[in-house]
Amino acid sequence: MSFWQTTRFRIDLSGPRVMGIVNVTPDSFSDGGRHGNATAAVRACELLLEEGADILDIGGESSRPGAEALPLQQELDRVLPVLREAVRLGVPVSIDTYKPEVMQAALDLGVDIVNDINALRAPGAEATVAAHPACGVCLMHMQGQPKSMQASPSYEGDVLEAVGGFLAERAAALRGQGVGGERIVLDPGFGFGKSVEHNFELLARQRELLALGYPLLAGWSRKSSLGAVTGRAVGDRLVPSVAAALAAVILGARVVRVHDVAATVEALKVWRAARLVSG
Repeated sequence: MSFWQTTRFRIDLSGPRVMGIVNVTPDSFSDGGRHGNATAAVRACELLLEEGADILDIGGESSRPGAEALPLQQELDRVLPVLREAVRLGVPVSIDTYKPEVMQAALDLGVDIVNDINALRAPGAEATVAAHPACGVCLMHMQGQPKSMQASPSYEGDVLEAVGGFLAERAAALRGQGVGGERIVLDPGFGFGKSVEHNFELLARQRELLALGYPLLAGWSRKSSLGAVTGRAVGDRLVPSVAAALAAVILGARVVRVHDVAATVEALKVWRAARLVSG
């Protein structure tokens, strides 16, 4: 699939696209509190676009390991004022949530993409997306829940088979509800219920997931596995994050979800000049 159909935009995926992260949270693992109010978050959106972001991904609940679930109303209060402004900026806007009520409220505002770490498994989530005529959706693999997913992640057999089988099942379920394949992107869920070894095994074999027939999104930005192999603290992982994003792209990812937009965009420009990636 060379494009991603979303509410307002048909996103060209002939080359890699950069999704900029805007966390409207006090406790995200790498930037908690930086965009803790609507004014700061909207300005962050504008800055990411100036840096070259193709898509904005806005979330109000931290999914870092150990994070507690956020009450529905609190999440709505955080994200809706930001989304109202973000949809006016002329680029695709994604809502990062697993709650169907937040999905619906965001879609009612004109949001383009639902990015769900829970792959629409919450009651009502699948139906919310299926009822919309055109929104894009990203289905992510996660083993367990954020509060406990990194306690002792393990898989029986091959981690890639487990992740690929899960993503295939979730995509098929959504297709069964009438959602076209051009609306679906898949995310292996690096760092979500996976050890360092699992994450790098998935990266090394990422191309095998392309056999599922959907574009891939990769989110490596500032993840703990990068710290494990480099010894860098979370605030000092720009170079490892860009390296991981480039590796994900060369191994088939069409969208990379990042905090450090400018550095990622510049690195991709060099790779395009060297004809290592298209688009």
